[in-house]
Amino acid sequence: MTQQERVARCVAAIREKTGFAPRTALILGSGLGAFGERLRLEAAVEYKDLPGFPVSTVPGHQGRFLFGFAGEEPVVAMQGRVHYYEGYPMEDVVLPTRVMAALGAQRLVLTNAAGGIGPDLAPGDLMLLTDHIASFVPSPLIGPNEEAFGPRFPDMTAVYSPRLREKALAAAERRNIPLKQGVYLQTTGPQYETPAEIRMFAALGANAVGMSTACEAIAARHLGLEVCGISCVTNLAAGLGGEPLSHAEVQETADRVAQQFQDLVWELLSTIEE
Repeated sequence: MTQQERVARCVAAIREKTGFAPRTALILGSGLGAFGERLRLEAAVEYKDLPGFPVSTVPGHQGRFLFGFAGEEPVVAMQGRVHYYEGYPMEDVVLPTRVMAALGAQRLVLTNAAGGIGPDLAPGDLMLLTDHIASFVPSPLIGPNEEAFGPRFPDMTAVYSPRLREKALAAAERRNIPLKQGVYLQTTGPQYETPAEIRMFAALGANAVGMSTACEAIAARHLGLEVCGISCVTNLAAGLGGEPLSHAEVQETADRVAQQFQDLVWELLSTIEE
């Protein structure tokens, strides 16, 4: 079965439950799971009810699509994403992105938890993605190209939309939320990086590191979607903070700044068409 056929099956199953037409897609990372409660909800669809759809196995990640409004903006939100390290092939990891585009989304807002590499980043900071380094994970576009999704060799000069970055910076200023900017690097995980790897990533120009997002951004740009990415820096990367890394620390920091992160994303979404 082609990826296009898989997407069509999932869309058909969703359309049996709701005819909601989203304009913006949102992938909720650690600390943003509760964001869905702020939407003016129209429908919710469990991943397990969709044929061949991957289900997240990570603690703290729920598994459903939420359809509703952020202000006046019609949104589909992934409450829980899937990761390459869970054992899914990369085409499964980006299947949700392709499904949301097929439902009508014209842009994708990506959020994640990340380790801070840049010297000006501290746990609890929010970082707007200006670019990414995806060379350490398999491309989601490997294999036969499906022309319905996009060209064989898509341009990645500006993965993260300058227009949406301006919108995010303006939203942060209106809400008086400090928003750093930087380059995100994706690894496969699930192990955290070694101090030597972090020194290499810093030398390559990365400001933050995580285990998601870049692959989804690539798939979205292949589809022609506008992309915006925001990281929550939940910890200093290996060798920079002097303490062993743990998922509990990531979750604790994400929870601590969740309200601020939610406020920023809400402000961005509710004014994204202005």
